Amino acid sequence: MNIGEIARRSGVSRSTVSYALSGKRTVSEATRRRIQEVIDELDYRPNAAARALKEGRTRTLGLVIPPAGGRLTYMQLEFVASVLEAAARVDLDVLLSPSGGDHDRSFERIVSGRRVDGVIVMEIRLEDPRVTRLQKAGMPFVTIGHTAQPHETCWVDVDYATLISRCVYHLADLGHHHIALINRSAELLAAGYGPGHRAREGFTAAVEQRAVTGVEFCCADDAPAGEACMEQILDAHPEITAVATINEAALPGVQRALERAGLDVPGRFSIAGVAAKHWAEEFRPQLTAADVPALEMGSLAVDLLIERIAEPNAAPKHRLLAPPISLRSSTAPAFAAP
Repeated sequence: MNIGEIARRSGVSRSTVSYALSGKRTVSEATRRRIQEVIDELDYRPNAAARALKEGRTRTLGLVIPPAGGRLTYMQLEFVASVLEAAARVDLDVLLSPSGGDHDRSFERIVSGRRVDGVIVMEIRLEDPRVTRLQKAGMPFVTIGHTAQPHETCWVDVDYATLISRCVYHLADLGHHHIALINRSAELLAAGYGPGHRAREGFTAAVEQRAVTGVEFCCADDAPAGEACMEQILDAHPEITAVATINEAALPGVQRALERAGLDVPGRFSIAGVAAKHWAEEFRPQLTAADVPALEMGSLAVDLLIERIAEPNAAPKHRLLAPPISLRSSTAPAFAAP
């Protein structure tokens, strides 16, 4: 018995049967039921995708990523890679879907179509309409990041407030009295981007605790923006001797601006931040940073989502990670001018 015979008896095309078995495209519930009745009648034993049809599963997870028009940061790429790897280990496929602007149609197809069993969403805002949409749809989902209502959903995240505070404490302990925060872009902050707001909160609290001067600058996620931002910092606040940052993509430009100003790192200027471990180790000089365990976080997100799919009514689970600061080569005692 083959798909052609099932299609003939069901009164549909071979492609419709194939889509119903694979779950790769939406098939009406009535058509799906008719195909399943023929499969049962013929005692057909299909492949794993067909078994998934009978179980109402596609064995595919959705991963919602930032818009395709923007370049993903090193950390974002590690999140994507870790989700793909973790899903493959348990024989699951992953469907990538950009969201934001013109790409919202792709996200809506993920939610409304029977294409995935659950969704992982990256780059979460404090008030995120994608989370609200998934909740209303009743679709299992996990976020990398969390909203302002953390107890309502499943998520894994890094404690940006604590980590930026630790960066400030470290710099203050080295004698730096004037510190800048290089945050993510003003557009992201205005949209309620969670890590940016939490980094701001941690920075504000830490500079107050240590009685040092702190000033925040927003910066787009690329080297030219980092260069322009650092030039602005040096022009407006020449007293600043150190920066803390969650914007790893801007750091090559920050470094170029410092070199052009004759400020070597760490002799005349210190940098500490929150970044992916491999990126921090490849930066020159190696970046003193809280190493975001991006690979672990993606794997945790897949594990949480699989649990959520199996038990959709279970209480939401959360994992908030706060890795220690890895002391490398980009920080040193504040330079004392002769």
